[in-house]
Order: sequence, then structure tokens, then C-alpha cells
Amino acid sequence: MPADTVREDIRHFLTSRRARLTPRQAGLPDFGGRRQVSGLRRSEVAQLAAISVEYYTRLERGNVGGVSDEILDSLATALQLDDVERAHLAALVRAAGSPHRAPDRDGGTSHVRDSIQQILDAMTGAAAFARNAHLDVLATNQLARALYQDALDTTEQPPNLARFVFCDPRARRFYRDWEQIAHAAVGSLRTEAARTPGNTDLADLIDELVTHSPEFAMRWDAHDVEYYRSGQQHFHHTAVGDLDLDYDALEVPADPGLTIVTYTLAPAAPHAPAFRRLQAEPPVLDRTATSSGAN
Repeated sequence: MPADTVREDIRHFLTSRRARLTPRQAGLPDFGGRRQVSGLRRSEVAQLAAISVEYYTRLERGNVGGVSDEILDSLATALQLDDVERAHLAALVRAAGSPHRAPDRDGGTSHVRDSIQQILDAMTGAAAFARNAHLDVLATNQLARALYQDALDTTEQPPNLARFVFCDPRARRFYRDWEQIAHAAVGSLRTEAARTPGNTDLADLIDELVTHSPEFAMRWDAHDVEYYRSGQQHFHHTAVGDLDLDYDALEVPADPGLTIVTYTLAPAAPHAPAFRRLQAEPPVLDRTATSSGAN
């Protein structure tokens, strides 16, 4: 990632974070009247972070050389960054300090070890797949193939979940909370882009998505970041109907960038009968379904 790009990312990230905070939210007096900026002024952020306005302005312009961890922590506290946003800011600062690093593909691993496939296959009561940090699906078990049949039904190999979410009309039917999964997909890729700034494969994917999906481009410009870790995801499956499944994303320490994602359901949950039907009779992949296409 070129140095100018990193500085621009830092500028946009910091300005977008201060724009979302009001003086009242930040614990500052609001004297009323018309404000010329949305959110906090630079001077207010500097006051909260206990640094000079000039120094904060320099940081917001992406000139972060020599900034200490203490200042970054104070700035993160002033802007009320969560843990993911703090890690993202630190990654951007590291990237700014090494603009000439070699291309980095560790998050874009393209294969899985046999033992990973064995783990997936052993999860007979869970839908499970392995993906890399680019959101490429690299391996699945039988139940995941049944659940994600539309996403896997593509000529692009390996299938990419971000491509499916933003460039395949079937995704809006499959994900009942499409807005949430779209936000998570973009936030995950934004986080990875800062973590591996020399990642040319990821840069190519992002350029493709920005070009073909206005929805992705709008969300990318928001500079929001997110980790996909655990929660509940809401599906509509063409064969068994609605499914509200619990998900967990489990990183594989031995394989940087590789994550195993599992979907499970308590036996007494409302959609348990539908999930059992999916387990008992995995649907055949329907290649006559609507083909993917750019938005």
C-alpha cells in the first residue's frame, strides 16, 4: 500500500470517527449555536486527548511518524474507539511506518491442510467451513455445502463471500439481515487491508468490488471496521425456510489468516426442525438458480 494511500486512510478514519461524536457524547459543554462541522472539532479532540491542536491536526493528516503508544491510546479514548477500531488505528500507524514492505499474502492463503478438512467433516451437527481473510471459502463440510449452496454455486473459484454478498442477487434472499452481513463483510476486509498493507491480491478484490458494486463502494468509504467473531445469523434457505443460527469464528493459529466458521443451533430452538431437515436431506446444488451478476 503506497504511503499516500495509508495517510489518506488515517485521515479518513480519524475524521469519520470524530464526525460521529457530539460534544455531549464526549462529555464536553455544548453552548448551542450553529456548528460548522458535524461531530467534534479538531480542537475538542485535541483537548480530550491532552495534546495540542497543531499536533492533532498533523496526526489527522496522516503524519504519524514517531507517535507514541501513549498518544495513540489517549486519542483512541478521546474518540471512544472500540477494541477493533483501536487495533485498526494501530495497524494503520504501523503501515505508515513501513510503506515499502513487500507484498503480503498471508491472509489470502489458498489451500487448507488435510487435517482441517478432517475437522470440518467431523462436525456432523454443525455447518462448518474454512475461509481466509479475503473471505474466500476454501473448504466445507456436507452441512455447510447444503446451507451455503447458493454462495458456492459460482464459476469463481474459490467462492468469495464478499462477491456473493454484493454481486449476486441471491444474497439478499439468503441473508434475511443483508445489511448486517454487508456491514460485517466490508468491516472485515477493511480490517485486513490495514493489517496487511502490501496485500496486492486483497487490493485487487477491493478494486473489483468498488467497481462493480455501488453498495460496497459506499460502505468502503465509511471506513468502518469489524471482527466477525460470534453471534446469530438469519438465513432464508430455499429448501427448508428460515434459519436463525448461532455462529462462531475460530481462528487457526497454525495457519495465519485461516478461520473456521461454524453454525449451530440448540435442539429446542424454534428453527431446529428446519435445521434437522437440512442435515437429514442435504439439497442437491441447483445450478438452474439465478446466476450471479454485478449490481
